[in-house]
This record gives sequence, structure tokens and C-alpha cells, in this order.
Amino acid sequence: MNLVNHLARRAKSHPKRIALIDSNGSVTFEELYARVCGASHQLSGDGLGTGDTILILQPIGIPLYVSLLGAFHAGITVMFLDPSAGKSMMRHSLALHPPQAFIGIAKAHLLRLSTPEIRSIPRRYHSTGWAPKSKKWNPPNTSCFAPQETSPDSPALITFTSGSTGTPKAAMRSHGFLLAQHKALAESLNYIEGEVDLITLPVFALANLASGLTSVIADTDLAFPAQANSAAVLSQCRNHHVTRCAASPAFFSKLHDDQSMPDFKTIYTGGAPVFPSLLDKIQSDYPNMDIITVYGSTEAEPIAHMRWKDTSDSDHSRMLAGDGLLVGKPVHATQLQIIPDQPTHNTPPTPLPIETIGEIIVTGDHVLKGYLNGRGNDENKLNINNTIWHRTGDAGWLDSSGRVWLVGRCSAAIRRPNKPPIYPFGIECAAMSHPGIRRCALVLHQEKVTLFTEGSLTAEELNSPEVETIQSIPHIPVDKRHNAKIDYPALKKLIP
Repeated sequence: MNLVNHLARRAKSHPKRIALIDSNGSVTFEELYARVCGASHQLSGDGLGTGDTILILQPIGIPLYVSLLGAFHAGITVMFLDPSAGKSMMRHSLALHPPQAFIGIAKAHLLRLSTPEIRSIPRRYHSTGWAPKSKKWNPPNTSCFAPQETSPDSPALITFTSGSTGTPKAAMRSHGFLLAQHKALAESLNYIEGEVDLITLPVFALANLASGLTSVIADTDLAFPAQANSAAVLSQCRNHHVTRCAASPAFFSKLHDDQSMPDFKTIYTGGAPVFPSLLDKIQSDYPNMDIITVYGSTEAEPIAHMRWKDTSDSDHSRMLAGDGLLVGKPVHATQLQIIPDQPTHNTPPTPLPIETIGEIIVTGDHVLKGYLNGRGNDENKLNINNTIWHRTGDAGWLDSSGRVWLVGRCSAAIRRPNKPPIYPFGIECAAMSHPGIRRCALVLHQEKVTLFTEGSLTAEELNSPEVETIQSIPHIPVDKRHNAKIDYPALKKLIP
């Protein structure tokens, strides 16, 4: 088993179909596979293979996928880091699993000066420019050959996530896991061979390649989706006849606000709370567009999905009344339960009945069963009758139709003695429905349940008995990856 076998089959069945398009050009499935084989040949010729890990620091584009898939082809595990997470996080991540090789653009090699863990990597390649004590990454043109045979449990991809403590956890995806994830995504995102997909989330291009879709890499800085270059994206989508896109709500909000929404047939959005106010605006202006919300996480992607046109007036009313955010039914690959919201579970928890708020846990072939070296397993994994379940850290409930409603992060709940917890999404959802509110966050501040807003909102307009005070502030911090999740710890440091 090697997930690159999917690309090999696509290269054989429709060699001239365009596989990837970036700002510098395009490559067919046949050309891409030939370049992947060349990358595999260079790595293998340099003594790298099964059991080795290679760190890749290249911008998102065709060369990145050649490096990534070339490593997979050779049976090598690929490691990605998020430089925006900070140097401390980067150093901790590399210490968890030191790689044997490093491919990076010349600028990325500057990290060797300040990061001993990168400087100590024995084999180094520069993919652009020049870097001292490194070899030019210039995969040769070779005849295509079969990928290295791997087992389903063979490591393929390592990325890092952090919990509330900021301590990194290594999420290791095997070849079998990535293939299971592809199957789950194919259901949730309804892959149709031959369609053209705008890529803003890099890992989704792997599933596109396996499914025969053409992937257009968005012509913008994907590290900042809320600041997307709307004009460039619109022009790109028109030139390449893009039909679909999966992105964070911040990305689609920017396109909509700039009146530069491409003529997508379908959009998929998730990775952060997706409020009805945004979906209603987009659906109203583009009534023929299908809008699908997708709920998932690093460890479990996807979990649930929902077509926005299928929501009823009653669903809308419940969301605006504070019942939470509806994210739809779990995909077939996902088993989901709601358990009591407790920091620790020393014994297997009993699932809660419908309409009862608790923590969401999931399992399935595409759900990560553990972290590298076990770090994070005690806090995030549960063994229930010899089945490993992932604790999402999200609070929610199931309705009588089996649909999932999110009410917020368990860690963001406001907890006071002798009172039920207050989860933020319900109140934030109601506040976001008011014009002029760009962003809001509910926290306990100075012993009062406080709603902080970007924009003006009165208590009378909100009409929430649980909110004791409303304060307008210039900026509410959000996560670096999707530019849409409230960074509650950063907010608490920001407010006086």
C-alpha cells in the first residue's frame, strides 16, 4: 500500500488532464507523476528511504507537491511545521521527532542560524536560490516506476497541534489513515471527477489528486485567509473555470465583502465556527450556489457536514435563540457520541441522551488513534471497550434527527459555583446576527459574564439574560491558521 498509487493510476487513465495549477503554471497528471518519480529517485539515491523523515518548508505550489509526493513514493515520512506558531513551538516540535533530511527554499534555510534542531539535520536540500552546506533540490527526469510498498500503518505525514498548554503534539498520519481520510472526504465533499477545485487548504489537494479533480492553488497568501487577495482569486477562478472551493469562513467572508465571489457551484466551509449570518448573506446573494458546512479537526476530518439549503426556519430560529450552531449529521465514516463534559474521565463515560450538552467524542478509520510517542493521549483519547475514541474538546448536543449542534469549546465555557455552565456559541451566534458586529466573544471578565464585540451592540438589541455587560473593543484576536476561531486566552491577556 502507498497512497501515491492513486496518482499513478490517474496518470495512466487520463494523462493529459491538468492536475495542478499555481501562479507559475500547470502540470498534467502524467507530468506530475513523472516529476514525483524523479524526486523519489533523487531521495532514494541519496540513501533516504523507509524509516526516515524529511522536513519540508516550501511555499504552497506545484514544487511542494512534487517534494511531498516524491517522499511518499520513496516510503519516506514527511514532516510539516507551521512557522507562524513561533520559534519555541517549532523547536519543541523538532525535538519530538528529529528528521533526517530537510527540503526548503533558500529563505527557509535561514532558520538554521537560529534553530539548532534544523541546523543539526544531517541531509539538506535548497529548492530555490542557494544555501551553504546543502544540496540543490533538482529532481531528475526519470522513467516512471512503482512506489515503495508500505504497510497501512507506515507513517506518511507528521504535523503538529497544541493544546491549551501550548505543548506540541505530533499528529502522525499513516498511508492507511490518509486513504481512509480520502474516502471520508470524498463523501463529505462530494468529489466529482473532472471538476476544478480552488485550493486554500493544502492537504485537500491530495484527495483531489486521488479523485481526478484539477486543483487550482489560490493566488493569495494562504496563511492569512481573512486578508485574501479577492481580485486575484476572482480572476484566477474565471480563467480556469473553477467550480468549487473549500475554505475557512474568513476566506469566503472576504470574497463576499469585496463583492468578488467567483461563480462557484459549491463551496465547503469549516475549520472555525460558521455563523448563520455569513451563510445567509452568501446564500441570499448567490441563490444557485450550494453551501456545505463541514465540521472536523486535525485529528478527525471530517466529522459532520450539512447543506445550508436544507436548514429549516425552525433550525434558524433555534440558532438565533442561543441553542448553538447546527453542523449536520455525522458522515458515514464517523461514529459520534456525547459524553459528560468533564476535564478527566477515569472510567469509560456513559453517552448522554439526546438534547443534552456534553463533550463530543468520535472514532473511525479516519480518526487519529494516538499521537507520536503517546504525548497527548491521556488528555485526548479514551479507550471504550477496546475502541479508541478522540475527545474533540468541543461541547455540543444531538437532536432527535441525529444532527450535531455545537455550543463552544469545553475550555471556553463560563463556569460558576452552583450555576450551569454558559457555552459561548449560542450567545455569540445571536450577537453575530446584528448588522455591524464583525466579531464577538463571550468570557467571564471581572466576575461578570461579558460579551466583547467588534462593533456596537446594546443589551436591548441582544436581549440575553445571561449577558451581564457588553463591551466594544477595536480588535478580538483569532487563530493564526483559519483567522476565524476566537483566541480566548489571547483575548483575556488583551482586555484590562
